[in-house]
Amino acid sequence: MSNDKDKLWCKSRQNGVVQPLLTDLYQITMAYAYWKSGKMQDYGVFDLFFRKNPFHGEFTVSAGLEECLKFLASFHYSDSDIDYLRTTMPDCVEPEFFEYLKNLTTDEVSLYAIEEGSIVFPRVPLLRVEGPLIIIQLLETTFLTLVNYASLVATNAARYRMVAGKNITLMEFGLRRAQGPDGGLSASKYSYIGGFDGTSNVLAGKLFAIPVYGTHAHAYITSFNGKDDLHNRTLAHKETGQMKDLLAASCKYRKNIAADLGALELEASDGELAALVSYAIAFPDGFMALVDTYDVKRSGLLNFCAVALALNDLGYRAIGIRIDSGDLAYLSQEARDSFEKIAEKYNIPWFAKLTIVASNDINEETIISLNEQNHKINSFGIGTHLVTCQRQPALGCVYKMVEINKLPRIKLSQEVDKVTMPGRKNAFRLYGADGHALVDLLQRYDEESPQVGQKVLCRHPFQESKRAYVTPTRVEVLHRLYWKDGKLCRPLPTLQETRERVQESLKTLRSDHKRNLNPTPYKVAVSDKLYHFIHDLWLQNAPIGQLS
Repeated sequence: MSNDKDKLWCKSRQNGVVQPLLTDLYQITMAYAYWKSGKMQDYGVFDLFFRKNPFHGEFTVSAGLEECLKFLASFHYSDSDIDYLRTTMPDCVEPEFFEYLKNLTTDEVSLYAIEEGSIVFPRVPLLRVEGPLIIIQLLETTFLTLVNYASLVATNAARYRMVAGKNITLMEFGLRRAQGPDGGLSASKYSYIGGFDGTSNVLAGKLFAIPVYGTHAHAYITSFNGKDDLHNRTLAHKETGQMKDLLAASCKYRKNIAADLGALELEASDGELAALVSYAIAFPDGFMALVDTYDVKRSGLLNFCAVALALNDLGYRAIGIRIDSGDLAYLSQEARDSFEKIAEKYNIPWFAKLTIVASNDINEETIISLNEQNHKINSFGIGTHLVTCQRQPALGCVYKMVEINKLPRIKLSQEVDKVTMPGRKNAFRLYGADGHALVDLLQRYDEESPQVGQKVLCRHPFQESKRAYVTPTRVEVLHRLYWKDGKLCRPLPTLQETRERVQESLKTLRSDHKRNLNPTPYKVAVSDKLYHFIHDLWLQNAPIGQLS
């Protein structure tokens, strides 16, 4: 990719907050200590990975790679950044260090990654970052903030998509509940990647070309006290252009259908009717109404159907309703039954298929319960639980050094889960005869790649007795080179392509790995050579105790 194209790509949809100072101070202080120690020529390798899948599940969606690459492309300390750091760092910091920072680039950095939108698993590096120690150390916090939340939200969205089913429309409504504007934009983008169909977030729609959805709030309904508040009551016929009184037609239909819907016309709110007529006049081809402001059965449904029938007489088709409170399964069944009755009475087949949208603090368990109750909902609007990931608010990705100057490094811990796997590693996904993924295999960088039809020993990295032979029918190389010599090495997919990648990748997993309750753990293994390498290095670095 040419330098000009690099610059254009880098600027496209880039968040201005993502810059070198979006980091922890200790990255800067370590950089100075490295510099002071004369380690400017040291060459390091870091792995970015997580230790446990989120949401009590057994898979994760990788996301945030494109933003990491944009950060690499734009990495530069501005004059104002340097001026600020001079005032922040201790007086003992030598002025030459700031000149060093000012001239830092990512030209010598290499980044290997798993394709964005892929299903990934614990301990398998999402990113492998190689390059001069100081610069790749300075990338740590920013990379983590770009990958952690993105992967968490994309995974959450993918889980919602699975429990909702492929025929349900999912809309992200979380901007007002997100952790600030940046969290809101990220949530919209990565919810879409994870499988949602659109967002209420208008800016996200503009920036990322995501479909935008929205109707009205309860405030619109309550802003009308009665029919007298409706100053404009007429609407032109869609084909003839003849003006008709939409309020009068709606009132007539309300009287005629009340008994069919088991409602009383006198109980229905006139203010709500006026509001719906007003909204229908504003959006005759996009009439979607909120019907739970007062009472769904006794007022909202009746008023909506009356206005929808009046619109039909003028050549327009209503879209449907949204229910934001109450017993969603029961109310959706009542609504669908009402639509079907009217469709039959007036011989309007499409009326039976009007859209029913449900919102109201929906989470995974809510959808599972609604499925069990045979709900009649076509679409879910999901906000708080999706964008804040209330079930688990952080993924926990870490960024660990695994090699310095071609020497493998290991971090030890009394908690085995926190012991790192040293050295540069290649990662492969091995598939079985049924086409499903069997195991992810990590190998030392200089090992021969596994081959189709050839038996390979796969071992648990830390438990000696857990091992198995696998003869793969397909071998997928997981890590690809994305950045080298200061430029992109491969074209990046569009947002839509990444979204499709998520669903394609999920299809490669067995259903028991994806189920909501007690999913089967997916196996991540190491080669026999890497297993012995880890444990030999462990013994070399672990202090020997002395008993007395």
